[in-house]
Amino acid sequence: MTGAPDHKPPLTVLLCSPRGFCAGVVRAIDTVERALARYGAPVYVRHEIVHNRYVVESLKAKGAIFVEELDEIPDTDAPVIFSAHGVPKSIPAEAQRRNLFALDATCPLVTKVHREAEIHHKRGREIVLIGHADHPEVVGTVGQLPAGAITLVQSVEEVARFLPRDPGRLAYVTQTTLSVDDTADIVAALKARFPHIHGPHKEDICYATTNRQMAVRQMAEHCDLVLVIGSANSSNSNRLVEVARDHGAESHLIDTETQVLDEWLEGKRVVGITSGASAPEELVKRLVSWFRERGTTDVEEFDVIQEDVRFMLPKDIRRELAARS
Repeated sequence: MTGAPDHKPPLTVLLCSPRGFCAGVVRAIDTVERALARYGAPVYVRHEIVHNRYVVESLKAKGAIFVEELDEIPDTDAPVIFSAHGVPKSIPAEAQRRNLFALDATCPLVTKVHREAEIHHKRGREIVLIGHADHPEVVGTVGQLPAGAITLVQSVEEVARFLPRDPGRLAYVTQTTLSVDDTADIVAALKARFPHIHGPHKEDICYATTNRQMAVRQMAEHCDLVLVIGSANSSNSNRLVEVARDHGAESHLIDTETQVLDEWLEGKRVVGITSGASAPEELVKRLVSWFRERGTTDVEEFDVIQEDVRFMLPKDIRRELAARS
């Protein structure tokens, strides 16, 4: 399945930067690990804490139990953690009703979108959410408000079919992990149809999604092939593959180096590597080692922008850490 050691390697491997974990993912994973260290196993997590198989399996090995719904969790004093993607309001309400010890690891940038939607609703505006149906972040955002308050649109074509209750009282918000280019087209279509629509004061697509797409866009122009490390259910990882292809490179999404196919490398001279915002750097190192074992010596960083964003842990975890210090 993978390339044999005597397979002729590419001459150059480019390592895209920035890549990998964003601040929201670091915060979410730290929340689970700190909870395990403080309270011991098990710690329950509703939905995958982040969309990466390697991360989820690593946390399972440490004692985390992943569930899709709260009714899978027995009555317990163990922590119950909400994933980085956010949850509908009904979930913390149910946790409170059952007296579960809930810790909210929702990314602060997702929480920002939730608060924006609430403000628009209080001001009497119908809300358009640009996003992907059934993605947990979209489910969580829609679940912040009463049924019918938010309409999901996924394309310019859906904008054309959208019939608001009052075209003069509209606002839009977006999922944080979308394609920057595709979202810009949808926003432009909304503004063309509804010139008075209200948007966010600062774009909702998160800094990490924007930065990683910008870096891949630039790197892809120098590559024959771009390998994106990330799981199939990771929205931001899939968008990186699309961006690379849109800018001239063949591109594939892989969980690990074991999924690289010989045929992808035939005739290639420059291979770019990046990773989604929920993929650990360990997987990048393994892929680089895979190439080095096959004779690649030219491995270069392709730096586009430096990131220094950090988010604080949830207040309950911070309180416990402070009490122990």
